[in-house]
Amino acid sequence: MKPSRLLELMTPPFLLAGCRALRAGKQRTDPPKEYLHLSGDYPDWAAAVADSTGYDDEAILQKTTAALLKVKRGEAVYERDSVLFDEVQYAWPLLAGLMWAAARAGGRLNVLDFGGSLGSTYFQNRAFLKGLHDVRWNVIEQPRHVQTGRKHFQDEQLKFYERTEDCLAETTPGVIVVSGVLQYLEDPYVTLHMLLSLPCDQLLVDRTPFWDGPADRLCVQHVPAEIYQASYPCRIFSRQQFRAALGQAWDIVAEFDSLDRFPSPVTTRWKGMSVVKRETHHAHE
Repeated sequence: MKPSRLLELMTPPFLLAGCRALRAGKQRTDPPKEYLHLSGDYPDWAAAVADSTGYDDEAILQKTTAALLKVKRGEAVYERDSVLFDEVQYAWPLLAGLMWAAARAGGRLNVLDFGGSLGSTYFQNRAFLKGLHDVRWNVIEQPRHVQTGRKHFQDEQLKFYERTEDCLAETTPGVIVVSGVLQYLEDPYVTLHMLLSLPCDQLLVDRTPFWDGPADRLCVQHVPAEIYQASYPCRIFSRQQFRAALGQAWDIVAEFDSLDRFPSPVTTRWKGMSVVKRETHHAHE
């Protein structure tokens, strides 16, 4: 399957970091319907789709655009999932992975942000990125996101592409960022294998749900009306199965907890990981 087709199957990364009622991070097996939560155990993706209402992608895109424009103009501090915050909520382990990639490249950072919306992660870490010698942030997204990104946000550092091959024709990223994306794809391992085949030596995964079961669990994610009314398929990855999919050519340097946390039918941890191509990792030891 071509990367462009994979992107058509993607939902944008627009989740909030937990529910107000879950500040303590406790799991619930039967949360009220108005909470952001996962439910069910579906035999296949089609069954999860059939039990979902879908979402208004255009409305989400417009809301995200309006929020990020305020951040760009300095009228707001931070945006995530189309919601504005009074202060930046840093994903410190992800930022550490980015800074490590820059340090290994002599202070230069070239990122391929797969499914990166309108550059939310770039704007989140902009204050730190300014200290680097050279930064290029390449977002791979769906056509409407790319059109909006190029119109309102693209500059010398931030670029938008519909296909990974279009990006690679212009530049050579060193690190891939996949944040809150893989769980919403029908065939996430196809995407993962495609990304691992690119000429990059580091992969940063973040905001991804895992559990300790032997196989992935297919659920439906429910979003409350205060964000936007929607439900759609979501995968909870088997940690064992995901690690096996990385293959022998990549090393997991670190795993870390993500900001997201909301109820699921099984004990779930939203995690991230810093993964490095083994030959490159050993060369720097």
